[in-house]
Amino acid sequence: MDFNEIVEGATVYLPVNVPGALLYVGDGHAAQGDGELNGNALETSMDVEFTVDVLPHKPLTAPRVESATHIMAMGLAGSLDDAFRTATANMAQWLTADYKLTPSEIAQVLGTSAEYKVSEVADRNAGIVLKIDKQRLQGLTPAK
Repeated sequence: MDFNEIVEGATVYLPVNVPGALLYVGDGHAAQGDGELNGNALETSMDVEFTVDVLPHKPLTAPRVESATHIMAMGLAGSLDDAFRTATANMAQWLTADYKLTPSEIAQVLGTSAEYKVSEVADRNAGIVLKIDKQRLQGLTPAK
């Protein structure tokens, strides 16, 4: 799950699919362009501090990231087409669950605010991230 906007201060939401969660933090990147095109980035060691909270009433189908400025839904698959569809469905689920938007409202938000980034095309992995600037969601109250 290599994405160059998972940086200090970002909150990462991960689905839990097995008892105990089995969280693994992989290789660190000092720098990485969009897509991690050649299968690696500027690899480095890391000293990382993070907190893990289990959110039992927040079912996720794919990873999500929240920064100070954006909400971001990830799609990871074997092709960019499938990753694009997964990221879009992931964001639609997020907007439905947390912002109580209807399908018509979601279409309006995505049609006017969606920013797509290629996060990874290394190995057999393809990653697309759908970003929405939080300013575009002003006036909507996310559910807690």
